[in-house]
Parts: sequence; structure tokens; C-alpha cells
Amino acid sequence: MMWSQRWSAPSRSPDQPAMTDLLPPDVRSRLRGLRLVTRRAVGAHGIGLHQSHSRGAGLEFAQYRAYEPGDELRQIDWKLYARSDKFFVREAERESPVAVWILIDASASMGQADAARPDYSRLDAARAIAAAIGELAMKQGDRFGFMALSDAGLAMLPPATGLRQRDRLLLDLLTVRPARGFAGATQLGPVWERIGAHDLVILLSDCFDEGAVALAEKLAAAGRETLVIEMLTVAERDFPFDGGYRFRDPETGEELLADGAALRAEFLARFADARDLLHGRLEAIGIRHAAHILDEPVDLPLRRLFSAHGAAEYA
Repeated sequence: MMWSQRWSAPSRSPDQPAMTDLLPPDVRSRLRGLRLVTRRAVGAHGIGLHQSHSRGAGLEFAQYRAYEPGDELRQIDWKLYARSDKFFVREAERESPVAVWILIDASASMGQADAARPDYSRLDAARAIAAAIGELAMKQGDRFGFMALSDAGLAMLPPATGLRQRDRLLLDLLTVRPARGFAGATQLGPVWERIGAHDLVILLSDCFDEGAVALAEKLAAAGRETLVIEMLTVAERDFPFDGGYRFRDPETGEELLADGAALRAEFLARFADARDLLHGRLEAIGIRHAAHILDEPVDLPLRRLFSAHGAAEYA
């Protein structure tokens, strides 16, 4: 991506404390009517929103029924037999084949914040959006997992569902800190090992690193339904700088001394051109995308992706 996508206000120090309340009450309230639905909602197997209530020897208990000749003896509930002197078989619903994977770009540029709110970075907003995705998936009964991707290593929470998984996700999100760059190809092995063919992938990234965009393209090309939420600062939308500024690339350390007002028109034009190129790449391979700017509600990109009329309330 061109340099102008990275020049911005100074970033927040990664040592500063993260948010303690990832989802404000108003966001939680608006999430109640939202659902994460895949384009190819499975419907043939599984529990959760993507379920068909098919019965079998799965993981989630569904019901008892009377024993019938041919049923496996291991399915008989012997404790219930001891109480009732009758044979009953435990049925379960098969685990959903769909897992929602939240991928967070943890490169240095994700630590950037705006001068008006220096304690709230792209990464903070990504944590909040990830928490919202986990909350939605939990309420649907779908599994959800998480990966933080940077050149410092890959942090992962394998997919599961329930309150305990939601709490694990929140704890893991609070430990994510921006590293230097995006994860290299040799560090992305778990992405290909763990993300299944029917899974839904949501990448939260500023999309400044070519590696992040290429990963989304490769996942989509491999048949994974992939969505991208583009994380932007207010300064990248408005470029509100007047007077002399030192602009620094947080990942390379490269600096530029310039007058903000003189640079504004060129920056906004080049930034818009770069975003158009990015969106063209994503759309060419069928990746749905939405932008999130740091002064917007964190549930807005999810409404743009999953609820056409839900986003209109902010228009």
C-alpha cells in the first residue's frame, strides 16, 4: 500500500492499559436484534443458528426417547434405567459445522489513535468489535474462535461456545498488543490447519500490510467465507492537521516533516485511491467488507455486513 495510508497522528503506547469494558450498554442493547449468518448457512447439520436439529451421537444433549431395537447399548442412560426400570436413549444434536473465526491484525499500525482520543486505538476498537462478534455467536449457539496475527507470533483461542468461551475470549483480547509487522507466511500455519471449509472468517485490520490483504484473498480463494472490517482513524478520514507536523510510519519508523494544510488535499486523494484499489481486490474475489472509523459505534460495521436496514439508523 502507498505510504500515505500509514502517515497519521502519533500512536498510543502499547504499554498503556486496555479498555476494561469492551462493550458499552448501548452497544449490547443494539446487538440483541443482530444475527451472524453465513452466505451458505449450512442448515443440514448442527446446532446453533446454523442448525437443522438433526439427532445423533453428538455433543449437545437434546432429549430422551424410548429404547428401540437396534439402538446402541452405549446410548442407554443406565442411571435413568435404575430409577425408572425403563430403557431410555439419550439423543444429542450434532455440533455445528460452522465456526466463526475472528482474526485480528496486531501489527504496529493497529496501535494508532487520534490526537483527540489518544487512549483509544484501532486495536482497542478491534477488541470491542471482536467481543461483539463473540457475544453474537454465543447467543446463537455457534462456535467462535480467535487469532491475533503479528510477526511476534500467533495467539489463538480454539473455537467453542458458551459463557466460558466468551469469558476466555474477553481475557485473551485484553492481552493483545501491537507488535512490529503482520505475521509472516511461516507463522500462518495454524490459520490453514484450523479454519474449516464451512467456517466464517472475519478479519479486523487496517489493511496497510500486504500480508493481511493477501491472507484474506487466499482464504476466500480456498472457499472460506471471508469478511474484512477495515479499521480507520478519524485523522485518515478528515486529515485535520494545520501547521507543521512530523508524520511517522509506526512500522518502518520513516518520518516526514510537512505542513498539514498543504498536505491535506494530496493525502485525502491518494488515500481514497488506495482504498478504491483495496476494495476492488476484495470484491473481485467475493469478500464482503465494511469500514470502521474510531468515532463510530463499534457495532456499526457488523450491521453493515449482516443487517441492511440496521445500519440505516446511523445514516
